[in-house]
Amino acid sequence: MTICALAVTGCGRDPIEVESDSNASSETDGDEMTEAEGSEAEGNEAEGDGDGDQTGDGDQTGDGDGDQTGDGDGDQTGDGDGDQTGDGDGDQTGDGDGDQTGDGDGDQTGDGDGDQTGDGDGDGDQTGDGDGDPDLCGTTLYSTVRDFQIAHPDFQYTIGQDPGIVEVDLGPDNKPVYAGNPTTPTTTGAANFNQWYNNVAGVNQDFQVPIELTEIQPGLYQYTNNAFFPIDDQGRGNEGNTHNYHFTLELHTQFQYQGGEVFSFSGDDDLWVFVNGKLGIDLGGVHGPLQGQIDMDAMAGFLGLEVGQIYPLDFFFAERHTTQSNFTITTTIACFVPQ
Repeated sequence: MTICALAVTGCGRDPIEVESDSNASSETDGDEMTEAEGSEAEGNEAEGDGDGDQTGDGDQTGDGDGDQTGDGDGDQTGDGDGDQTGDGDGDQTGDGDGDQTGDGDGDQTGDGDGDQTGDGDGDGDQTGDGDGDPDLCGTTLYSTVRDFQIAHPDFQYTIGQDPGIVEVDLGPDNKPVYAGNPTTPTTTGAANFNQWYNNVAGVNQDFQVPIELTEIQPGLYQYTNNAFFPIDDQGRGNEGNTHNYHFTLELHTQFQYQGGEVFSFSGDDDLWVFVNGKLGIDLGGVHGPLQGQIDMDAMAGFLGLEVGQIYPLDFFFAERHTTQSNFTITTTIACFVPQ
């Protein structure tokens, strides 16, 4: 570009002389465009969008969103999702999964494993067991065992069969409802009984004990133990005995009623089994081995069962006296769902 002090030369034009007097008007030769002619040319400019470029959208990208990314979403990230994170998922977390937890797994639990359990086990199924198997059921029953001292009023007490200790309907807390004393001689009242299946500081101590059922013949599953002492030398100890004899056990599970299922128990001492919240087996009392059974078909009306539906099974056991502990579960139920 050539710069002159007193004249400006345009491309292909003659020099335009400028007078030194600042108030003087410039003179034009025959080639200079008049003001009117310039206005006419400007009116003929081929843009038509009002923004001063050639795209027709208001910026240089041609995407219609007013920014420079070319993605059409109106922000500066270039990801097309309309937020500022740059992850392309349309939320503000920056994790790329489209929810608000920031864990990157696409669900709402915040545990990063892609299922709904919130257990963080990393397996992406609903079981919480960490094995990645979506099958929710099996033949393992998960129980809570509570250890008591011999000094508890209901333990190492009166011996005898004692049905009727609990109500027919399971309580709203999924625990048996006491219905005994003075009609049940092996118990000493509701307050003491209510400690059996609840954690009470200074009274009991709880342990988690799995019960593994084994298929003993096609379609028949069993756990049997004629010396069932799962917490020997634990908790409050054996208290001078060869085993820890004073404990309770509860477990909660579910099963799908398909028709034909049977659940039976043989053992000592107390045992109550509820199905769908109704008492199906009552072996209350301090006694030798007794056997009880629930034939689901025969008791379907009382238990309120319909084929194809899933129902809870709640199991409560107590070992309250020396000198033996027998425990046998036998069932045709092949698929228990842990609770």
